[in-house]
Amino acid sequence: MSRAFQVSKKRAEYFDVTDYLENPSYNLSDADEKNLTQLDVIYRALVSILFNYVPTSGHPGGSISSGRFVSHLLYHAMDYDFSNPLRLDNDIISYTAGHKALGLYAMWALRNECVRATGSALLPKTEKMQLRLEDLLGFRRNTVQGTPLFIKFHAKPLGGHPEPLVPFVRTSTGASGVGVGSGVGLAFGAADAYGENCPRVNMVEGEGGLTAGRVSEAVAMASTAQLKNAVFHLDWNEASIESERVTAENGNPGDYVQWTPLEFFYIHDVNVIYVPNGHDFQQIHIAQQLAKEIKNHQPTAIVYRTTKGWKYGIEGKASHGGGHKFASDGFYASLEEFEKTFNVKVPHFEGDKTPENVEKYFWESLQTVRQAVEKNKELASYVAKKLQDSVARLDGQKRIVREDLGDVEKLFQFDPKKVPAQFSLKVGESYTTRGILGDVLGYLNKETNGSILMASADLYGSTGAAGVAKPFAAGNFNTQTNPKSRRLSAGGICEDGMAAVCTGISAFGKHVGVSSSYGAFLAFEHVAARLHAIGVQAAREAGQKANTFILFNGHASLPTGEDGPTHADPQALQLVQDNFPKGSCITATPLEVDEIWPLVAKSLSLKPAVFSPFVIRPSNKLMDRTALGVEDAQRATQGVYYLRRAKGKADGTIFVQGAGVGREVIEKVLPVLKENVNIIYITSRELFEQLPQAEQEKLVPTELLKTAMGITDFTLPTLDCWLNSVAGRKHSLYPHKDGKFLSSGSSAKVYEEAHLDGASILTAIKAYVNDLKKASHWC
Repeated sequence: MSRAFQVSKKRAEYFDVTDYLENPSYNLSDADEKNLTQLDVIYRALVSILFNYVPTSGHPGGSISSGRFVSHLLYHAMDYDFSNPLRLDNDIISYTAGHKALGLYAMWALRNECVRATGSALLPKTEKMQLRLEDLLGFRRNTVQGTPLFIKFHAKPLGGHPEPLVPFVRTSTGASGVGVGSGVGLAFGAADAYGENCPRVNMVEGEGGLTAGRVSEAVAMASTAQLKNAVFHLDWNEASIESERVTAENGNPGDYVQWTPLEFFYIHDVNVIYVPNGHDFQQIHIAQQLAKEIKNHQPTAIVYRTTKGWKYGIEGKASHGGGHKFASDGFYASLEEFEKTFNVKVPHFEGDKTPENVEKYFWESLQTVRQAVEKNKELASYVAKKLQDSVARLDGQKRIVREDLGDVEKLFQFDPKKVPAQFSLKVGESYTTRGILGDVLGYLNKETNGSILMASADLYGSTGAAGVAKPFAAGNFNTQTNPKSRRLSAGGICEDGMAAVCTGISAFGKHVGVSSSYGAFLAFEHVAARLHAIGVQAAREAGQKANTFILFNGHASLPTGEDGPTHADPQALQLVQDNFPKGSCITATPLEVDEIWPLVAKSLSLKPAVFSPFVIRPSNKLMDRTALGVEDAQRATQGVYYLRRAKGKADGTIFVQGAGVGREVIEKVLPVLKENVNIIYITSRELFEQLPQAEQEKLVPTELLKTAMGITDFTLPTLDCWLNSVAGRKHSLYPHKDGKFLSSGSSAKVYEEAHLDGASILTAIKAYVNDLKKASHWC
């Protein structure tokens, strides 16, 4: 008979709250339970009203099923200063399940309304720092809403998923799994900044959200690093958009995955606290108290078994992204408990369904919530008292950022022109751009005393990213055994998860997160980068600090030819260049190693949300710019510089982008080129665009674009802004020009196959110049 399979021993522990129901140390008082229950009645009514008056948009089911454990978190378990959302030592709550945003807004507005009703000094002094009842008029509406009350009350435009425009929200969440990753990143940032006495990061998620692969990766990073301050609150309701049994349970297979959330977390070495009834405040209270008492330094997951759409009138998957029809009997029935409990009457909608009339009844319905709170002073005072207790606990914690953590602001203040001695590189010596990029970031990390935390997909040495953490303790970061390391264990080959984690690190505000892999795999990281950019835009508007996230793209494009088209992919740059709002992302494609310091320093000085440099694998000898007539490396900060300027009237203009093809041009084309053409190397489209228009015109006159051709390691669309003629596009060279993916081979052979080798480039330039001379109609 074969031996029974056993799960290996874990550092984590398992708890069932029913084992503590008779323990008086974990008792929730009757008064607490009464007040929390009344708050939940108002909250569920608010959720229903919001969904109805968007109209009928949002996710009421999950907002309701998570409501009770979130309410207990806000009024009992978390230590934070309600009057100051920007306090860095606050405990954090992150709605990593971003579709529960409707619930977040309802919960925040109810809390604000209770404090307002008491006249407490805890109410934040500015409307920007509050989420008021009036702001709910902006749910799923944008800045051009234009309806009368939206304008009158200066309502916040509240996104369909959370953004840091909302007080106490630190990251943008919603894309499946990215929220958990950024939440874990917040926990990394807090743990490194504050050490043992660090803020806790509470992540609100559902079992469906665990199914994304990047969640497993991020949870693995948290447990491996022993992030005790990462606390997952799992709303296990088993209902998704299309399923009523997402996971396995009670011996039945799941529609999507064959684990339970309890198993998922425990197998990742995360403490598990099981709450069989996630709507029972007594059980919730026990769980959240136990979570604070665990001493093994592992992350903790509280798994609450709930019913999606509890007491809403529609349960399960039907309440996931849907609910009662507009102003229907079902909608009004969902408000009856609220009306009866607080002796109020929600108005019934009448008239035409115009935006103005919908808003009118929306506001009148919200005012019944205000009436209920103002009539129940005891309940409002309860909330105010609990928030006073919370800030008192926070003050008592005396959380202090560790003295030896450097100032991340210094990272954005280095002078591109003041090149450190170690980057005064020698002409003729061999270097790799990936290695120098790692060393430059490592230098910045050392100078700012460890303000950069970085992760790589099991490729630290390969991509050159190891240099970022080299000045610090060897090995991977661990809060207990290796807290001074700047290198994160990324769970293996896990670009999805590690990118999301690194964005959270940057969002916390004391560090910059760096995620490194092959350029070809940037697609895995792009979603996290995009959400970070969305979050940074909102955070800076709200007065929060949110730092740059760096996408370190090693082994970019064709120079990685030996690995074949799966890895030597030219498409990555197209995902980020010209693909973000102006200023929020800066890409860099340095040709030479002496351009890297000025490009990095200049790009960081502009504080983009995302900085995405592309560097290559091969080692090359540093070119002699003077001998070749190539402009100084400092010109790289302009976004373009001239490899060659035409004498007098030019026969044409050629834009070159990518260090691989750029090397072909400087080594095999420039020395023999006879055509009188401008050859301009592109180091950063975004750095060029940030120049004043007059300077752009002086550097690259518009006239040149009318006939220019391009040569790139990447895709034709990355050159579109430079090529304004049929002739230019006809003669441009790019890896997929022949309509096929390239084969595996040495870098030289792959360039030859792509017709991007020196000889092919010379032939193309001659044909281009001849065409321009023969036929002006090409322009």
